[in-house]
Amino acid sequence: MPLMSRALRFCSPRATSIQSLIAQPPPFPQQYLKTKVSLNRLQIISLFHRMPARRQLSPDQPEESNLKRRKTEIGQPRFIRPYGAMSSQSDANPTTFELTESETQLRELLLGVATYIDEASTTDENATGVEVPAELSKDKIVLRWTGGWVRDKLLGVESHDVDVAINKMTGEQFGLKMLEYLKIPGNIEKHGLNSKEGEKIVSGLHTIKANPEASKNLETATIKIMGIDLDLVNLRKETYNEVSRNPEMEFGTAEEDAMRRDATVNAMFYNLNTQKIEDLTGRGFDDMASKIIRTPLEPYQTFKDDPLRVLRLIRFASRLNYIIEPETAEAMANADIQQTLKVKIKRERVGIELEKMLRGPDPHMALALIHRFGLYHTIFTDPSRDMSSQPDVDYFEPAYNFINSMHKSDDTSIVDLSRTLLRNTDEKYLSWVCAAVMPWADAPQVPNSKPARPPFYAAYLVAQEGFKAPNKVCDVIAASLNNSEEIRKLVDKRPRERDVLGMAVRRWGPTWRTQVLFSLVYEIVLGAVSKDTILKQYFAFVAQLTEKDLLEADTFKPLVNGKELASAMSIKPGPWMKDALDVVMAWQLRNPGITDPAQAIEEVKKSRNSELPSRLIKHFLSLTIPPFFPQTSSSENKENRPWKNAKNEYFLDLLKWSLRASSEADVKNNMPFLRPPIMELLLDTDLLWRARACELITLLVDAAPPTFIITHGYDKMFSSELFPFFSFLPSITPESETVALFENVFPALIAICKVSGKEEKMLDKIIRDGILAPLHHFPTPGTYPKLATLLFTQLAGLLDLLEIHSVKHLQNILPLLSAIIQDPLTPSHPPLLLAACKASQNAMLNGWPRIDAERAMQIYAWACQAWVNCRDFKDPKSLDDARNELKNMVSIVDALLRQHKNEDVRKTWDAEKVRARKQGLYQGFFDALE
Repeated sequence: MPLMSRALRFCSPRATSIQSLIAQPPPFPQQYLKTKVSLNRLQIISLFHRMPARRQLSPDQPEESNLKRRKTEIGQPRFIRPYGAMSSQSDANPTTFELTESETQLRELLLGVATYIDEASTTDENATGVEVPAELSKDKIVLRWTGGWVRDKLLGVESHDVDVAINKMTGEQFGLKMLEYLKIPGNIEKHGLNSKEGEKIVSGLHTIKANPEASKNLETATIKIMGIDLDLVNLRKETYNEVSRNPEMEFGTAEEDAMRRDATVNAMFYNLNTQKIEDLTGRGFDDMASKIIRTPLEPYQTFKDDPLRVLRLIRFASRLNYIIEPETAEAMANADIQQTLKVKIKRERVGIELEKMLRGPDPHMALALIHRFGLYHTIFTDPSRDMSSQPDVDYFEPAYNFINSMHKSDDTSIVDLSRTLLRNTDEKYLSWVCAAVMPWADAPQVPNSKPARPPFYAAYLVAQEGFKAPNKVCDVIAASLNNSEEIRKLVDKRPRERDVLGMAVRRWGPTWRTQVLFSLVYEIVLGAVSKDTILKQYFAFVAQLTEKDLLEADTFKPLVNGKELASAMSIKPGPWMKDALDVVMAWQLRNPGITDPAQAIEEVKKSRNSELPSRLIKHFLSLTIPPFFPQTSSSENKENRPWKNAKNEYFLDLLKWSLRASSEADVKNNMPFLRPPIMELLLDTDLLWRARACELITLLVDAAPPTFIITHGYDKMFSSELFPFFSFLPSITPESETVALFENVFPALIAICKVSGKEEKMLDKIIRDGILAPLHHFPTPGTYPKLATLLFTQLAGLLDLLEIHSVKHLQNILPLLSAIIQDPLTPSHPPLLLAACKASQNAMLNGWPRIDAERAMQIYAWACQAWVNCRDFKDPKSLDDARNELKNMVSIVDALLRQHKNEDVRKTWDAEKVRARKQGLYQGFFDALE
């Protein structure tokens, strides 16, 4: 629809003729608009239609006559779609909404409370110290949804915040009556609420008292209902006295309430009783259609009453992409208003509005409006002190313009920079904060009141005190300024060494991206070098970090910590550790593929001119182990041993490192230090420590010469301690503890088995004591699925080690496997079915000479039953791996039977395959045979 037609459509009938207004159009200061546009006279009428109420004039504004608005009859409700979806043929403003289900439910609840109050016909008018005017005392309760909800509804934007205005009660009074109403049996259910939500409502009413000294003059009650945040407040007007400009709240009419709001587009109501939209300012519909922000009353007095409205209107303009009406814009730029905003409004409230702007849809527009209205010194200052310097506001516009280009540019280099430096909403918000404080970047530092403390950056104080930014935001600004020189030098030189770049990123910390962006913006606004040159430099720098995989360098974990370094080198902790740890990390960055702590310690050793690796191990063991594991007996409580203290657990990691790094000679030489901790951990009552001892045994046996282990009897000593661990079974021992222990017992016994010279005999014992005995101990093999999974997994490996000698165990193993595989409950634990299938395959592959036709067909029958069980399981995708192993089982059975000497067996098997393929139950089962 053309703009002229829209202006005619939304203009209300006025007492003054259109022709007279065209003849003398009011002045139009376009510099306060978002964009400069050329307007004809009829469009100017749409922008300057005056209100019927008398306005308080600014000191410099001449008196003007009141224009009366013709009263019109309100028709029947007419349901509409949002503005964006409305037909251009409509020639009347909408009068009602089509509510959502939850909104309808909420409306009925609120009206139910209103009816309850009216029927009771008694109101405690002094409950909150507010006197209800006599003319309202006999009126029935009228409820309205106000402000932002109505605006968003017209725009088709979903809103979960609803303000309810009440004609004759305070929000607290209405909230208390609502609680009374909901406590009446049946009322919660009547409105579709469950008992739990009803209890939340009853206990969730909060009252916010009025605070005129802070320009917050509403006493409200808040409550959450049906997922909607509900604010309850009475319709009000504000009166003033000669002593103070802070208003006193009084009950008012809906018209008076609408006129006291910040903007006409926020001053429309939805009357719950009549289900009609009320545009009591006469300008809400017009201004929404023309996308204009203006105050209902004279703007100067509106802002004088509550200066925060200046920032709110900027926020709404940037959020809605609306133009601020010139007279409103002029008042927003008024020096008196800005001074009142600076000194009267709490800076926390300023910070809240600013953050909403910078996290909103168009922060660029918000900062541009702040700049155009001359509000920078009002908002971005430290009102708690006299700043010795002033910001260079010339930096402001190029800063926020460049940040805007970072968010919206199509230029490849800028897009790549944005992708790296602006990854998420927090970093995008911080980018706008950087632009906002950029005028303070060159300001001298402010001395600290405590002489021993470092001075403050002016930009830090502006964020901390000016708009009460959180500490983490203030710290980012301080870090950006503190590291700016180093960042610019690295960007300029672009060193190739990975450790140089990585260590710099680590020094800058987790917010390094914002700090680099801050430096980039500073160089752009400074203008000493061309913008293209600066962008190329920063693009190359970030590309270099990406290429060398250093974007997350600040999160890289050191291979060893300070305590481990000090203990490993037998040196007391001291200042040297920080430099040593930096050397470790620099070495890690130069060698990104190495993660072994032993090599990191070796690098530190080189920087300290320490012993050779074997002497380093010797020193660690000789200085650390004896104090923790004394050889003499002691009456000390075993639970209080120093090695059990959480802060001393580093000894275990260093002990592992020593065993991994030890040569055969190192093990032989250091065995007196290695044996005590292993044996004491083995004998501890805590199974977790026993499991760790088993891990150490595995490392020790793998590192030591086999002859050394056998000659000194360590194989017998360790195995005699380990086999009894198989008796720690559920239900006496928790399944989780048994699993943790067995996971380390099996590798330790297998390692001993490989060096003992009696491999078959010991493997047989492991199967009997560690596999068969525990499984027979259970009521069913699958009673403890996690433990059974571990046992069958270990069984598969043991059968491979035994090879053909595994046939002796088939008669004991196959029944257990049969029970597990065919159990209809096994698919509920897919890892168990998978482990049993693999163990069955290994049993056949290693013991195939003893797998006759009957056994093979039995195994085939298990697989068929398991396939059907998996088919009926509710989560078939989780069983994909198990089904593949079932196919592999059938493939092995097929290989055995196809090569069988008896022709009848082969024919019978071929006939079975043909029969099974015809059945839908086994679809895909024989894929491996094709």
